[in-house]
Amino acid sequence: MMKRFILATILLVVVVAICGGLIWFNFFRDKMIEQFFAGMKAPVVTISAIAVEPAQWTPGIDAVGTVAAAEGVDVAVQAGGIVEKILFKANDKVEQGQLLVQIDDAVERAGLVSANTAVAVSQDALSRAQALLQRNVSTVASLQEAQNNLDKAKGALTQLEATLDQKAIRAPFTGTIGIPKIDVGQYVQPSTVVATLQNLDQIKVNFTVPEQELASLKIGQPVRFGLKEDKLNFSGKITGIDPKIDAASRLVAVQALLDNPDQTLRPGQFIRVRVDLPVEQDVIALPQTAVTISLYGAYVYAVQDAPAAAGTAAPAKGDSAKPADGAAPDLVAKQIFVKVGRRSGDRIEIVEGVEPGMRIVTSGQNKLSSGSPVAIDNSVQPIPGATGNAGASKS
Repeated sequence: MMKRFILATILLVVVVAICGGLIWFNFFRDKMIEQFFAGMKAPVVTISAIAVEPAQWTPGIDAVGTVAAAEGVDVAVQAGGIVEKILFKANDKVEQGQLLVQIDDAVERAGLVSANTAVAVSQDALSRAQALLQRNVSTVASLQEAQNNLDKAKGALTQLEATLDQKAIRAPFTGTIGIPKIDVGQYVQPSTVVATLQNLDQIKVNFTVPEQELASLKIGQPVRFGLKEDKLNFSGKITGIDPKIDAASRLVAVQALLDNPDQTLRPGQFIRVRVDLPVEQDVIALPQTAVTISLYGAYVYAVQDAPAAAGTAAPAKGDSAKPADGAAPDLVAKQIFVKVGRRSGDRIEIVEGVEPGMRIVTSGQNKLSSGSPVAIDNSVQPIPGATGNAGASKS
């Protein structure tokens, strides 16, 4: 019995010792890990940055427009018949009045001879009636009937001549003709489209702007256009502003006209539009890559000197306060919430939160948090022309 008691006691002591050792080991391990990571320095993040300076700002209204020819129609058949001749090829430059398609008009030309004869006969009858009336042999009623017959014959002749003109389809204006949509020998009905005709020497651009911008627009105002946002190499002027604002979209329609001598632009294309507004001075603007938009608002990272470590005496003034020769000062990033304004190209206006002289991170923000140590390397910039000591670019 005594042996069992001693054995149980020994087992209990062993179990307690093992449990206590495990508890102590876990506590000691967590403490050591905590101390290990507490002593580690955060890795330095390489970023690019610019110094903020007030700069010239060219505000503008940006939009996307649709290209249309200054003159453009679908040339269509007016009088039906069999296509006799097609006198153009796709993409030919045609002049106003040039014959494009001839519809068979043999019947109308035969009728034209008869109509001319009828006019001549009616004219002779009228002349005889006038002579007889002067000799008091005829009556005024006979003269009036002869005059009516002549007018009727002339009307029939004019109608026939108009039909003949409609059988000859001509270019309504000078321009570039498209692909023929009919064939020789084909019977065509009135309103059948022959081809599209577009005057590409001048181009109209239709676009819309928000109603808030309406006061900034006027007829004759210069406008820049381009197929790419960063290459607005066409220029024109506003020629029309719709007097009515669309109640559903709150947009107003605008039309501009520009020269297209090389015929680079084609009807139906989308095109970038920018209406430049008067230049403003001393505006703080940053590359759009410097600003991050989050659920809590827009923010940037400013580069600042790292604060002195706790318990470290502040450096004395003078040379002792400077970093050692060849050593760069310790820098950290600080998150700053800002209020943004207008956008212009690759720049964004900063209304509040940033002051001149501050250094703002332009790339590498995705690796940062407030207080992260940073090193500036401006050898690569996300925005062309943004350098380490450059301010907001002059738009």
